[in-house]
Amino acid sequence: MSVQPGKYLVTGGAGYVGGVVAAHLLEAGHQVVVLDDLSTGHRASVPAGAEFVQGRIQDAADVVDGSYDAVLHFAASSQVGESVADPEKYWRNNVGGSMDLLAAMRKADVRRLVFSSTAAVYGEPERSPIEETARTAPTNPYGATKLAVDHMITSEAAAHGLAAVSLRYFNVAGAYGVQGERHDPESHLIPLVLQAARGRRPHIAVYGDDYPTPDGTCVRDYIHVADLAEAHLLALAAATPGEHLVCNLGNGSGFSVREVVEAVRRVTGREITALTSERRPGDPAVLVASAERARTRLGWTPRRTDLDDIIATAWTFALSQE
Repeated sequence: MSVQPGKYLVTGGAGYVGGVVAAHLLEAGHQVVVLDDLSTGHRASVPAGAEFVQGRIQDAADVVDGSYDAVLHFAASSQVGESVADPEKYWRNNVGGSMDLLAAMRKADVRRLVFSSTAAVYGEPERSPIEETARTAPTNPYGATKLAVDHMITSEAAAHGLAAVSLRYFNVAGAYGVQGERHDPESHLIPLVLQAARGRRPHIAVYGDDYPTPDGTCVRDYIHVADLAEAHLLALAAATPGEHLVCNLGNGSGFSVREVVEAVRRVTGREITALTSERRPGDPAVLVASAERARTRLGWTPRRTDLDDIIATAWTFALSQE
């Protein structure tokens, strides 16, 4: 499936995923406008060829007009720990900002949306792989706010005919050319291990080695950011008026923390010290996606599934930042 060349607003397009999706849109011949306040994003992540507007999602009414064919919405606060310490920020930015965006789209008669959601809406799953029909029980305000926006979009589609797709990511990783992870603070495993490989941290912490998994460490589903971006373009084509489609995005298989550390050692050829620490509260043993709905409804299949290859792209990006 594909869509005719059009004009798209990418909120949060100076971030990791938003920037890569914006690049894919441009490569497909679309016109792209990025809206980002640069509070966590980076101007360098906005791809050449995209128009950049610096502003908050709450000010979307100043940007959204009838010239847009759709909106791809990535703008959000996304640190789990921060959401626990400062929940009001997350409700204000993620829920309040999304409400403002939907109102602006409704006023301008922009009737297509792709929303960046998260596997955090599922909390601690009862079984794996996780399907979209699984119970949603987020364990932190970040996941709770993302779920609230999903509910908001469902209501908007039913009441006002919005064509919407929510994509629930599992662990996004890797880099796409000059675009990679630049989080501050960094909380994702692969870039943290790469920091250890670069000598930027003395060791990597392994939180728990007594989980019911093959090597005792947590297992996660890693998806390359370029595969993720391709799903967003397919979601634009699949969006149907009056329907809110929800799809998980993942590889459907998982890698343990120790497997990730070993893969980084192989790819970089460098020594990495891994020290076992106590479990972190709320860390599920296994989080792996069932992406069958994305395959069926979007026609999407991840192509970059080898862990070493995913890490190699992230390593190339990390070295480019030195």
